[in-house]
Amino acid sequence: MTTLTSAEGWADLAARRTLGQTGLQVTSVCIGGGPLGGSPAVFGHETAAQDAVATVLAGFDSPFNFIDTSSGYTDGESERRIGAALAQVGGLPAGWVLETKVDPDFVTGEFDGPAVRRSFEGSLERLGVDHIELLHFHDPERITFEEAMAPGGAVPELVKLRDEGLVDHLGVAGGPSSLLERYLDTGVFEAVLTHNRWTLADRSAGHLLDKATALGVGVLNGAPFGGGVLAKGTGYTELYCYAPMRPQTRAAIQAVEAICSQAGVPLGAAALQFSLRDPRIHSTVVGVAKPERIRQTVAWATWPVPDDVWQAILAASGRDAGLDN
Repeated sequence: MTTLTSAEGWADLAARRTLGQTGLQVTSVCIGGGPLGGSPAVFGHETAAQDAVATVLAGFDSPFNFIDTSSGYTDGESERRIGAALAQVGGLPAGWVLETKVDPDFVTGEFDGPAVRRSFEGSLERLGVDHIELLHFHDPERITFEEAMAPGGAVPELVKLRDEGLVDHLGVAGGPSSLLERYLDTGVFEAVLTHNRWTLADRSAGHLLDKATALGVGVLNGAPFGGGVLAKGTGYTELYCYAPMRPQTRAAIQAVEAICSQAGVPLGAAALQFSLRDPRIHSTVVGVAKPERIRQTVAWATWPVPDDVWQAILAASGRDAGLDN
């Protein structure tokens, strides 16, 4: 059974940091809402609605103050369940930051300005809120950069939402690091969310993190467990980021597994702390689907790792370009 950590560790996790130049005060861990909608094809398990709501409520009682979701997570089901939890507690608790993302039209696949508007309006309805503090342009690799930036495209519509006061800050969240950097160069986005590309198995987002830091952009690092393998080990799955693992990825994870096993450090604790210890990263997005995962995240985030063990973990961890090759 996972046990809660010391009061000192709890206080450390409750500490706030400023997300880039947004002014938003967030904790080092952000509760990830991807699994809350129930998507067995992606996460390997179903999530019952009552479990999802209970998880969000447990999050409100945790040291964290930041929750992430998307209109595209199980066709809006993640947002609906978060909205149900918000309704139970009378709205977003004081001091909490809620972020969501716009996605292509569920039916047509369009990702132009009108589709962004529909996606956003659907999010407000499902979440039961009237505005969003941080809204991400989600997985922009699904259209070309030119299409997104063109008049009537996704990015001009995002700017309109901000100018109308419906959104406080804009972010971009996606996969290919080089594309995310291109969006940061526009000056439109105040935050960036990268996933699966800064982990114990893949360091391909390093240049993106450096660039965002230089620009004063808030950095969110998603999927520190690579879809599960960096939490449960190579004996649990053949996948990294929901696709078959590269040989280099498997070798790096197995090397870290061996070090952690000998030192009595959970693999998940090493994977999470790899992100938490990086000064360029303001918050790490950890997907959860059960209340006990909130407690486990607290325990892993504060698990003591001796310096010599940590240096061995870093030396063994993956450095290949991985997903961005």
